[in-house]
Amino acid sequence: MQQWMVPVVVGVLALLAVVLLVALLRVRAGTARELASARAEAASLRTQVEEIERRLAAPERTRPVLETGYVITHLGEEESVASRPVERVDTALFADLVLRETVVKAASLAHGVRRALAPEVRNRIRFEMRREVKRARKQRRADVREARRDWEARQRADLDEGSAA
Repeated sequence: MQQWMVPVVVGVLALLAVVLLVALLRVRAGTARELASARAEAASLRTQVEEIERRLAAPERTRPVLETGYVITHLGEEESVASRPVERVDTALFADLVLRETVVKAASLAHGVRRALAPEVRNRIRFEMRREVKRARKQRRADVREARRDWEARQRADLDEGSAA
């Protein structure tokens, strides 16, 4: 009865070894494919970097740099803006651009209004307005007192001059 167990165990172990070998070969093949694609990608990136370096190393036309850091006109350049042909924008693209800009402006306006009408902002505005009103009242009262003192001082000065004469 135990005679058949040994060949079965050996067969199962052999089958397990074959399955493991097939799995190992598949993993190696996948790794090799990924390595090849990574090398190809690295090579393409290397060529892009070399192209960028070549463009940066190429001497550019020297353009006078203004102290302000921006150029208002293109006077003196070989290719002026006026000599370039005007590109025509397709009507559908133009409508799309105008619509997008309008939507963005409307969304930003709505966001600003929503923030401005938030309860916290309204409360802060109310608080600042009350504080400013109180400050203005104090300032007006101080100005009135100062004006009254000046007027009374002038009145006294006029009375003193009138009695001295």
